[in-house]
Amino acid sequence: MTEYGRGRGPEPWHPEDPLYGDQGWTGHQTQQGQVPYAGAPQQEYQQQYPQQPQYQEYQQYPEYQQQQYAQQQPQPQQGYAQQQPQQAQHPQQYAQQQGQPQQPVYDSQGWDTGQGQYTAAVQTDPFAGADYAQHPSAGYPGETPDLYGTDEAYPPPQPPGRRHLEPEPVEEEPEAGLPAGGAGGRDGEDDGDEPAGRRGGRSPKGGKKQRSGTACLLAAVVILGVVGGGGYYAYNYIKVRFAPAEDFAGEGSGEIVDVEIPKGAGLGQMGRILKEAGVVASAQAFVDAANASPMGKSIQPGVYPMNKKMSGAAAVALMIDPTKLNVITVTEGMRNAKVYEAIDKKLKKPEGTTREIALRDAKNLGLPAWAGNNPKLMDPLEGFLFPARYDLSKDSTPESLLRQMVKNASDKYLELGIEAKAKELGLENPLQVVTVASLVNAEGKNHDDFRKMSEVVYNRMKKTNDVTNQKIEFDSTYNYAKNQSEINFNLKEAQAFNHPYNTHFIRGLPVGPIGNPGTDALTATLNPDHGGWMFFVSVDGNTTTFTKTYDEHLKLVAEFQERQRQKNGG
Repeated sequence: MTEYGRGRGPEPWHPEDPLYGDQGWTGHQTQQGQVPYAGAPQQEYQQQYPQQPQYQEYQQYPEYQQQQYAQQQPQPQQGYAQQQPQQAQHPQQYAQQQGQPQQPVYDSQGWDTGQGQYTAAVQTDPFAGADYAQHPSAGYPGETPDLYGTDEAYPPPQPPGRRHLEPEPVEEEPEAGLPAGGAGGRDGEDDGDEPAGRRGGRSPKGGKKQRSGTACLLAAVVILGVVGGGGYYAYNYIKVRFAPAEDFAGEGSGEIVDVEIPKGAGLGQMGRILKEAGVVASAQAFVDAANASPMGKSIQPGVYPMNKKMSGAAAVALMIDPTKLNVITVTEGMRNAKVYEAIDKKLKKPEGTTREIALRDAKNLGLPAWAGNNPKLMDPLEGFLFPARYDLSKDSTPESLLRQMVKNASDKYLELGIEAKAKELGLENPLQVVTVASLVNAEGKNHDDFRKMSEVVYNRMKKTNDVTNQKIEFDSTYNYAKNQSEINFNLKEAQAFNHPYNTHFIRGLPVGPIGNPGTDALTATLNPDHGGWMFFVSVDGNTTTFTKTYDEHLKLVAEFQERQRQKNGG
């Protein structure tokens, strides 16, 4: 930071100012390096300021220098701005070199001009009054360009006493619709005292300024909109958060609509589906009712026929009742006859409709190539309506349901690889694997029973079996042939009944399956127990007991018959 030309206070201007360093506060630009200090030889000046080549340029034009001096010498001082050449930048240093006393000189306004510090030098300098800044810099080589001559330039330096003046106060514009400030002035009235372009609410052309309440009105509308919108959302939030959920009353309007609940749906999703279908008034009403019910979280996916405008509690009560679910469930071991009846009932078809379609179109419903070829089969689809739950919709038909069931069974049999397993087990074809599985599913109670049951079947089919003479003798086959489900029947009549499905009469397996085996029965058939079992009987109706010899079996049969007499009061 330099203090040359500052007077008493070191106060720099902006660092990016081209005259940064107080290179004269004369009110106009100072040309750098053009005039040496008054009376100082050129050589001495060059030693002190080696980077001022412009000084040499003026020696090349002595006539011009004398002419300028003659023009400038007699002119009176017209302000501090025209009297200060560039050499006033360093008065202290120069005065010290010349041995002159440093006495301040003040102008008419009381500013320290700095002239007193080098008065003697000014008197001896023939160019002290020259103002080279008045000539265009482009006309003389070596001159510095005018750094204050463009619109983008920094303002000229100010005298020390005016460097930090407070900015002029800006008159605030009065509000629209109110009288403007001033002595009796009206809004938009031009008093003629203020130059055009100044801030004060007047047009640069001196015309009247247009005032309107539109801006205020628009701002008021925006504020009211924000406040109103915020209040609306706040009201809705409080209502949803704390107010009781909207709900209908009663069991509904009587208008039936099918609602499908997908797998994995939670209570919230169920409630939204019901609300969209018009069943409940709000999803929250359903969720609240489901949480209040002990069985509310046990609702199964599927299609539910429901009334519109039901209360949340009524909707939950319907959906936790499995009989209300619009589905058909094929249980493990279930016969086709029962499946056909269920389809007719659910689809509201005349009795026997589905059975007729199954027998007529069996070959067109997707059976594998190895199934349904024996003409003695009572039902070609028996064993191929895979146990599962099948959701119904308004588009469901007997054909579509049967086709889906057959596909599920075929996919499962392919997954288990029963074609290859049939040969390993000594069976003639894959259909016999399904037939064995249907037998053990009909006679057993659990997976352990199924494995022992399959072992009994395989052992009785052996040619070495001279106890039953290769007869399987399962009561379930006789009941299937008779289309019944009886435990107590006449054994002699069963043994005399000639039917391709009656294993009390024929040797080996029946012609085809007697039901639809589930996965447990199928895997047990493919992996029998190998315990050498030949006989079994369920004495109490719950536990099945297996034996290897016929004598053990006869004892169990006697126990079973005694229980039956006691049960029937005989």
